[in-house]
Amino acid sequence: MPRAGGDPAVHSTVTEFPVITTTGLTKVYRSGDRDVTALDGVDLHVREGEVYGVIGQSGAGKSTLIRCLNLLERPTSGTVTVAGQELTSIAGRGKRAGAQLRAARSHIGMVFQHFNLLSSRTVQDNVELPLEILKVDRRERSRKALELLDLVGLADKATAYPAQLSGGQKQRVGIARALAGDPKVLLSDEATSALDPETTRSILTLLRDLNRQLGLTIVLITHEMDVVKTICDSAALMKNGRVVEQGTVAELLATPGSELARELFPVGGEPSADDRTVVDITFHGSAATRPVISELARTYNVDISILGAAMDTVGGKQIGRMRIELPGRFEENVVPIGFLREQGLQVDVAAVAAVADVADAAPAVPAPAAAPLQKEGAK
Repeated sequence: MPRAGGDPAVHSTVTEFPVITTTGLTKVYRSGDRDVTALDGVDLHVREGEVYGVIGQSGAGKSTLIRCLNLLERPTSGTVTVAGQELTSIAGRGKRAGAQLRAARSHIGMVFQHFNLLSSRTVQDNVELPLEILKVDRRERSRKALELLDLVGLADKATAYPAQLSGGQKQRVGIARALAGDPKVLLSDEATSALDPETTRSILTLLRDLNRQLGLTIVLITHEMDVVKTICDSAALMKNGRVVEQGTVAELLATPGSELARELFPVGGEPSADDRTVVDITFHGSAATRPVISELARTYNVDISILGAAMDTVGGKQIGRMRIELPGRFEENVVPIGFLREQGLQVDVAAVAAVADVADAAPAVPAPAAAPLQKEGAK
């Protein structure tokens, strides 16, 4: 088994086979004398071999969703299918998982935000725990645990205890433990939210390496947009227990009015006068590396102001958004806007307040900035 972080994989592992599918997934909790709906008819489609991010504000239902994917939480209604097996049909009615469900869960690894390591066990013993539960013999458990520790870069920490490890090392142990049962799917519930930025980057790199080397399908619950930009092939935005957007990151960026695109690549800026046209442009594919804006200026002899821009690398490709200002009203800029669209760009005329309207308005208290996506449970 190759060590993660070693030889970088260059080929995507994504296929069109749906390895995780939920249909009409609903979860209702009873709180006192009222019902609280945490999931409201969620339809999710995760392809084999992809890294799939689920993002949303506090209370959106993200953590409930991921715990329903392996039936740690039993859905109120709907179905969950993982690797061709419908888990909801084998769950039974009792609170304890039956033999069939336990066997199915052994192929679904899970990584937790706070590591959940046993402090009285060594690192190796923590990794061996799932194998003990599966009745694997001692010699095979030891061999597999040491192999996994080498895979996550902790071969020299086998005899250490969790208290002797850093946060990033503890999470690597948690990942190794989650891989002990040779899972087809790895679920990550805010696995990097308790880590500093540099450690977060190293854990994300490890997860991407595991995805590519092992063909592992990974579902990430996160409140951090940088996580989605760094390693996710696809993403879903949740609000009030529902998935309101989902698709590949490239598709979402190319979708007019996409909330996820705005969150991933926020741009802003107001027109300098009321007789200006403000245009939002999304760059992806080959257009992201071409000097399209300078070509536009030269071709039509037009002065262009850049009001804001956000560029980054997603999936090894440059993707970004830019807000520009063109002199004149929209009807005077139909041809330049058409030129941009002919270059393969997503072009949207931004709805911004005219400067004259703002100047004539009475002074007002500035509106608060949009609240950033927060971790579930944050105060």
